[in-house]
Amino acid sequence: LRVFGISLQPAEVAKLAMILFLAYLICKMGRNIRTMKGFLVVLGAAAPISGLIYVITRNLSSAIIIMGIAVVMLFVACPDYKRFIILGLIGIAGVAGIVFLIVKMSESGSVGSFRGERILAWLDPEAYASGKGFQTLQALYAIGSGGILGKGLGQSMQKLGFLPEGQNNMIFSIICEELGIFGGIFVLILFGYLLYRLFFIAQNAPDMFGSLMVSGIFIHIALQVILNIAVVVNLMPNTGVTLPFISYGGTSIVFLMAEMGLALSVARQIKFEE
Repeated sequence: LRVFGISLQPAEVAKLAMILFLAYLICKMGRNIRTMKGFLVVLGAAAPISGLIYVITRNLSSAIIIMGIAVVMLFVACPDYKRFIILGLIGIAGVAGIVFLIVKMSESGSVGSFRGERILAWLDPEAYASGKGFQTLQALYAIGSGGILGKGLGQSMQKLGFLPEGQNNMIFSIICEELGIFGGIFVLILFGYLLYRLFFIAQNAPDMFGSLMVSGIFIHIALQVILNIAVVVNLMPNTGVTLPFISYGGTSIVFLMAEMGLALSVARQIKFEE
């Protein structure tokens, strides 16, 4: 999407908008959020936005992240474990059913879509080494060739045309190749510390709106980190999710920094008793 000559990713705008909207909605609903009606109202408000982002961008991963933000923010506001366990089991059953169906379709010679091919490449990347599994295999080669301490900063071979989009969603594999497993773990520690500080701010926020807003920012960053690294090490199919603050992308970094600004504005209002 281009606005006044500037390229803009609608999904990044929607993620921040969803965090602010749900924080306001949940605060407005008050105690009603604990009822089944309140539970369904929040999910019902988030689902169309998530679906609209998928229709506009054709990016399923962004739609999943937006819905994930809504579900976890709802859990923070109303931690009714029974509802969320049921919701989680339904989600797991749905995903397992889709994977099973795609595998059965592949056995009959029909995959259905490029997303189906991605799932099959995830299950057996070597069988799709020249197609959808190529990027995953090259990322794993990069991680493996880096060893413990890596080849040295700027010495990656995989980024020189071997690994497609190495600067975007596969940047973590390049970090591991250049800085080794040690460098990869260090990056994860930095993300862990950032998430810890966001959790601390959310726990000590002076009001419910600030707490929910920072919780939403926490969830957004945590989801993207988990999904990105899971894709790089082939724990899940390729989704195209970027690594926050590190992957190339103008819109992403601008809105992530905006989220950090909002979190810091809440942190400024925290007062501790001496």
